[in-house]
Amino acid sequence: MAEGGSQGTLVSGVAQRYATALFELAEEAGAIDTGAAALDNFNGLLSASGDRDRLIQSAARTAAAEVTVAEEPTAKRVDEIRAALKGVAGKDVDVSIKIDPALIGGLIVKMGSRMVDASLKTKLNSIRLAMKEVG
Repeated sequence: MAEGGSQGTLVSGVAQRYATALFELAEEAGAIDTGAAALDNFNGLLSASGDRDRLIQSAARTAAAEVTVAEEPTAKRVDEIRAALKGVAGKDVDVSIKIDPALIGGLIVKMGSRMVDASLKTKLNSIRLAMKEVG
């Protein structure tokens, strides 16, 4: 999930990708100074209205996770999932549980822009594809 074990790293990683893409586009267009001025102007607008702080706080709350499992988990299992996600996010995470019997077993976790698919269905499909390649 989040690299380095914190939600801040996840947000920074996403921001870094967008910043790099924006810089590359501005560089290709020969408009780095124009782009920098536009970002300064945008930052000023956000600072003046307080929207920047709300945006940052909203991003920090995205530690919420959607966990999909094949069958209803026990309370102990949900607590284990919460503890594991807290270890990744560095803080308590709101967890919503969805049931999808088609997964057969395992789970799928979506947290922020990250997803980990550890379902038996996906593993079996991977094995099936590998077998087709060999045969």
